[in-house]
Amino acid sequence: MKKERARIAVLIPCYNEDAAIGKTVRDFRAALPAATVYVYDNNSKDQTIARATDAGAVVRRESRQGKGNVVRRMFADIEADIYILVDGDDTYDATAAPALARLLVEDGLDIVSGRRIAMAKDAYRAGHVLGNRLLTGLTAMMFRVKLGDLLTGYRVMSRRFVKSFPFTAEGFGIETELTVHAVRLLMPMAEVDTRYKERPVGSVSKLNTWRDGFRILFTITSLVREERPLVFFSIIFGLLVIASLFLGTPVVLEYLRTGLVPRIPTAVLATGMMLLAFLSLASGLILDTVTRGRWDLKRLAYLAIKSPHDLKLP
Repeated sequence: MKKERARIAVLIPCYNEDAAIGKTVRDFRAALPAATVYVYDNNSKDQTIARATDAGAVVRRESRQGKGNVVRRMFADIEADIYILVDGDDTYDATAAPALARLLVEDGLDIVSGRRIAMAKDAYRAGHVLGNRLLTGLTAMMFRVKLGDLLTGYRVMSRRFVKSFPFTAEGFGIETELTVHAVRLLMPMAEVDTRYKERPVGSVSKLNTWRDGFRILFTITSLVREERPLVFFSIIFGLLVIASLFLGTPVVLEYLRTGLVPRIPTAVLATGMMLLAFLSLASGLILDTVTRGRWDLKRLAYLAIKSPHDLKLP
């Protein structure tokens, strides 16, 4: 069967990156001459649009603030066979892009993530390193996947990944949703070490360690509730049972010893918590069945799109 020539799109979401966007666009155009480079500006107040246009990118705008909103718009608007999503801060190695795209096609993968290897001690802030490790470990444990870098901003994706991807995150939680989507649909995926550079002078990280860390944690919690409801509600069940037993055991022992219930409010509270525990467990069982049905539908939508194996790189 004759393979189709792959259309490659480089997607760069950015906000106030005039110090770095020009070089980022030029580097990716040089590394992938046949690709179209798209820059989606997210309400920048500097010269980002002008610098991106001068560098040869197709520039578009997304007015809703937040990286998740920008990526959602990109995935909806752009038609391609291979999508390369990368931040516009000139920290990722553009020369690695052809090898990542080749791996995607040759191995029939749906997502290849660039695991960041810092080239300088200041490339990674200490808080970001710790937060990334904690969130990566939590996601790996909850969704049973081997991960090295959950929050990387450098990913190569197939068309069937992008066009089957329903997501709701507005900010940096998008990275978590990208990974979980691939894991839950059993998509073939890989991680490859890539160089991670320091930001150029004048470029400032938009990631706030605490604020965005908690947002990403909330996203992980929400995804566990939506994608693994039995696990989520079983945890609540366990916590309520423990609390109920802690409060109710002394009351029961007192009743067995004296035949009296002197602490009626405590007894009522313990009973109510136990009832809520079993209600939570029942909710988890019901929602798990519903989630499996949703999973089947998403899997069918994913399989309706051709595999990267059918593509030929330009």
